[in-house]
Amino acid sequence: MAKTTKTATVVGLDLGDRWIHFCSLDAQGEEVESGKILTGRAGLELRFCGTARARIALEAGPQTNWIARLLSSWGHEVIVANPREVRAISHGHKKSDRVDAAMLARLAWADPRLLCPVTLRGEEAQLRRDLLQARGLLVQIRTQLVNHVRGTMKKRGQPLPRSTSARWARDSQGVLPDPLKPILQPLLQLVEVLGAEVDRYDRQVQQVGSQEPATALLQQVNGVGPITALAFAATIENPQRFARSRLVGGYVGLAPKSDRSGETAKQKGITHRGDEMLRCLLVQSAQYILGPFGKDCDLRRYGLSLVQRGGRAAKKRAVVAVARKLAVLLHRLWSGQAVYDPLYQAKRSELATQAA
Repeated sequence: MAKTTKTATVVGLDLGDRWIHFCSLDAQGEEVESGKILTGRAGLELRFCGTARARIALEAGPQTNWIARLLSSWGHEVIVANPREVRAISHGHKKSDRVDAAMLARLAWADPRLLCPVTLRGEEAQLRRDLLQARGLLVQIRTQLVNHVRGTMKKRGQPLPRSTSARWARDSQGVLPDPLKPILQPLLQLVEVLGAEVDRYDRQVQQVGSQEPATALLQQVNGVGPITALAFAATIENPQRFARSRLVGGYVGLAPKSDRSGETAKQKGITHRGDEMLRCLLVQSAQYILGPFGKDCDLRRYGLSLVQRGGRAAKKRAVVAVARKLAVLLHRLWSGQAVYDPLYQAKRSELATQAA
């Protein structure tokens, strides 16, 4: 496709696996060009490299990062829209690639804030997240295999012995009945292989985490290990992005939904928006903090007080509330380079009582 001779100040891109649809507007908001190019560097270079600086809007998706970096390197202003926030795109009545590209362009022309722009991750942060996601996938597959083997044995009234993750597959080999050995032994061998690979990933996480100063600060909190610390650092990336630490709870989807109308305020569940991996890891850390091995701290006391109130799903609500407070606490430790005091709030309350 030849480069256009018309002046385009705003461009909307709808990204697809094979084609990228685009719509270009001039300074007055009039459409000057629309069409599609092949997805890939060659198609993008032919259309956008060497052209006048333009504001280019595209949705967040699997291919967004590399395309946004490429367009930025050619001098364009790139805005990445949050599709979950821009319902005009994600829930349009006449949805198509061409219509989506035009909608992105018009919203970017009117006011970029309408697109609820998201911040792109750096290459290093993305590599760290890729490592954690690969490890998480292996753990998930291993868990499915273990559950399948256990379930198969339970159906025959022969539950498998409990053991450590490293030895479970080996210990289970010796108790398999002969008819099931050709069926379950290959699965147990896979469990053992996956365990070794997970251990290898864990060593990588330790090595990468040691190169990130923030992880040491974050691991001051009992219940936050190398994986959660690295995930938090790689996802937040820059703590100065948030004006207040309280905003981090909402960023990872742990804040409750808001539904207020007049004098009515309905209580709803959390938004589940933001990064799912980090949200799950924070919840796991909260479960540890509230569990039998959790050490005494402000977070544990807060969560246990919510559990004691009782009510519907009290324990679940407490875990989510502690996870949200944990996200806020980790951001405060990181942004302030602070030393963690597990009972900071308890000591303040005690001093206030004594002063009164």
